[in-house]
Amino acid sequence: MIDSNPPLLNHYGALLRNSAEPQKAKSFNDKDNNTVVDACELPLIDLNGLKSCNVRERLACTASICKAASEWGFFQVINHGINPELLRNMREEQMKLFRVPFEKKVTCGLLNNPYRWGTPTATRSNQFSWSEAFHIPLTMISEEACWGEFSTLREAINEFTPAMLEVSRLLAGILAENMGHPTDAVEKLCDASTCFLRLNHYPFCPKSKEEIFGLVPHTDSDFLTILYQDQVGGLQLMKDSKWVAVKPNPEALIVNIGDLFQAWSNDEYKSVEHKVVANDKVERYSIAYFLCPSYTTMISGCKEPSTYRKFTFGEYRQQIQEDVKKIGHKIGLSKFLHKDTYTTATV
Repeated sequence: MIDSNPPLLNHYGALLRNSAEPQKAKSFNDKDNNTVVDACELPLIDLNGLKSCNVRERLACTASICKAASEWGFFQVINHGINPELLRNMREEQMKLFRVPFEKKVTCGLLNNPYRWGTPTATRSNQFSWSEAFHIPLTMISEEACWGEFSTLREAINEFTPAMLEVSRLLAGILAENMGHPTDAVEKLCDASTCFLRLNHYPFCPKSKEEIFGLVPHTDSDFLTILYQDQVGGLQLMKDSKWVAVKPNPEALIVNIGDLFQAWSNDEYKSVEHKVVANDKVERYSIAYFLCPSYTTMISGCKEPSTYRKFTFGEYRQQIQEDVKKIGHKIGLSKFLHKDTYTTATV
């Protein structure tokens, strides 16, 4: 077997040997719906519309954001205000980080060891992600001593994250106002120090891309995710019970609704299952910014009656960890439905 850096193939091979399952990867709630339709263009929103002197154009832009959040749970934004040079610099620093030898990434201790590869909790091959990542809590950015030789990465992140925060707060404000709340309703729950940055690298996979996930199907556990990706492609989302391949747009950032926004909006906005398909020819890079509250923040519906019972973000994260440990994947918001809602929904 061909070794890789990190040793993803070794881990995946061990899972296959210990499992009698078919090799083709399937979603944890797949109902024979793993067929991918043609690549699609996500709703594309020009944020310059928010600055228009024409009231109708401004209203049309906000309406398109809210419609996409409700109908797709995903959309793209252009003219988002982030300098392209800043994005390119961040990508260069990300690539330099992942080119470090595997042994060093595991042992360097950068930022209290946020390095992850594969899926340590996987017991079956369809729970395995062919990727590596640095999941960085933004509380750590100011601690210069934690960065060691990666000081230029720290400088890039220090410029990158405030820009991503500004975009995420702008969009969260529009979505909150659409639900009859002040534009800072979500902003008050999330500040810069409680958010996360995830640097993703998907090495090329010597197996067929239909066999292995680059990232297993999941929903995001935050309010909003802003994704900056390269042009390789591989991101897919669930739309109308089918997997849809997202066509990369070099000028756009991808935005998706997280579980917390779905709960807060009483299901008005949709947190949609998505995945990354492994590529057998080229590697892929992406950077995800997660708009998160503190673990003690209470999440409740923005209107009564609320679809979900009140819960803290910490409680939700703990439930996810327990679900992954027990069954290999997260169950998500269904465990937090009000009992009468849950009964109705499951009859």
